[in-house]
Amino acid sequence: MRITILIGAFFLLCTCDRATNTEASLNTSASLIGAAAIQNTPVDTSAKILSKRFVPPAGFVRQLAPEGSFARYLQELPLKPHGSLVHYFDGRVKRRSSVHAAVVDLDVGKRDLQQCADAIMRLRGEYLFHKNDFDNLSFNFTNGFPAKFSKWAAGQRIKVSGNDVNWYAGGRKDHSYQNFRKYTDMVFAYAGTLSLEKELVSIPLDSLAIGDVFIQGGSPGHAIIVVDLLTHESSEEKLFLLAQSYMPAQEIHILQNPRDKNRSPWYSTQIQGRLVTPEWIFDFSDLKRFE
Repeated sequence: MRITILIGAFFLLCTCDRATNTEASLNTSASLIGAAAIQNTPVDTSAKILSKRFVPPAGFVRQLAPEGSFARYLQELPLKPHGSLVHYFDGRVKRRSSVHAAVVDLDVGKRDLQQCADAIMRLRGEYLFHKNDFDNLSFNFTNGFPAKFSKWAAGQRIKVSGNDVNWYAGGRKDHSYQNFRKYTDMVFAYAGTLSLEKELVSIPLDSLAIGDVFIQGGSPGHAIIVVDLLTHESSEEKLFLLAQSYMPAQEIHILQNPRDKNRSPWYSTQIQGRLVTPEWIFDFSDLKRFE
């Protein structure tokens, strides 16, 4: 369970799902089946990055985002081999292999921390870290405390006592990737959908872009991120890919589309009603963006 700061007290809170996970432990050497079983759109099974793995369906084109942008970083996410299964933080295999179309080749850590909102903060944090944009690498705890990586890298550490959170001198200057991962674990322990939702700004569906987030803060709550986008050659329709982690902490994966298996894993901006994903249903008013 995750510890999240609330006004006045700490509560044990599942960020993504209230239910206790009872999936049986599976052999990690299980054959690679099911992960793309309902894949009906073009796919390059040999491609190792996202924008090359998923080929645009007929009539749609992909515009690569500008070099150095967060959108381009997401389009170029490294993927595990086609058909790979999703693993939990403890090495077990996620039983529901029909949920995902691909697995992002990024570690999930050794603790049950990197769940749904955490995965989005991880992707955003990785992008900013590798750009050396340490001033903007900051996420808020649920009580609003700003956890800035620039302070963490300068040797400051975070002390949590009840609902009081403060910086103290407890380390040494260290801008290494290993220290960045220690920082993200601290953030994941005390941030979640409730805090991330407040950091984002609402946008309309017709403005949807790579890097945008569908998020419902709460207990339970969930969050997913747009990682690629296509436009139709002669209409205003857009297709997009979604990525998530879930509970318990698990590898980030590209979601299948359970409502449109002919186009899966692509989702359309012309969807009627609500956005139905394999493990959560969102309203289009849940669409938000990093400032």
